[in-house]
Amino acid sequence: MESETEQARHRLSIIVPVYNEQSTIATIIEKVLAVDLPGIEKEIIVVDDGSRDQTPSIIEDKIKQHPTILKVHTSLINLGKGAAIRYGLEYATGDIVVIQDADLELTPDEYPILLEPILANTADVVYGSRFRKPSSNISLRTYAANRILTGLTNLLYGSNLTDMATAYKVFRRSIIGELSLRSARFEFEPEVTAKLLLAGHKIVEVPISYNPRTVAEGKTIGWIDGVEYIYTLLKYRFF
Repeated sequence: MESETEQARHRLSIIVPVYNEQSTIATIIEKVLAVDLPGIEKEIIVVDDGSRDQTPSIIEDKIKQHPTILKVHTSLINLGKGAAIRYGLEYATGDIVVIQDADLELTPDEYPILLEPILANTADVVYGSRFRKPSSNISLRTYAANRILTGLTNLLYGSNLTDMATAYKVFRRSIIGELSLRSARFEFEPEVTAKLLLAGHKIVEVPISYNPRTVAEGKTIGWIDGVEYIYTLLKYRFF
């Protein structure tokens, strides 16, 4: 990893797309703030995608506590995760960008692992793979869906990924800024992956921890999103 003097030149933009996460948003913001990244300046960009619960008021309270670090963009209606991320990218000023879901399935404590290949100048894009670390938390359904979607990605784009659909994606902002992204919902994951690979960018994976939540706890992605993933992968490869 780079020396502390070199690290000081980096600014990390953490984009947090959020929709109706009143039970977790305060915790995830505090976890992000608590991550120790020596010499790296952080900015947190929370994109509230039309939440109808107490999420907006919780975010406002956090902004008052951390006005120099925390920014917010608020949508009047729910547009989807992809749209929220694209809004966040417009506000990002860092030279490195990380996507951080607000659901606590992934832990910000692993930022140093995610950032290391970029800081060492061995990668421009890093994905945190839930399948490169042994885990008893991953259901057979999730494992099977990932094998299908990631296998199709590798077949179509000549990649060697293990977790295309991971929410932990890290980019140099110059790289992500080159892409013309259009996704509004969860199909952001296959779209950004397809366009990175088509542009010739190598995606480096690092192992991460994963603590999945259930539908009862608020998980919203379903089988129809898997169909959209497949359509998106085929669309950008052939059309």
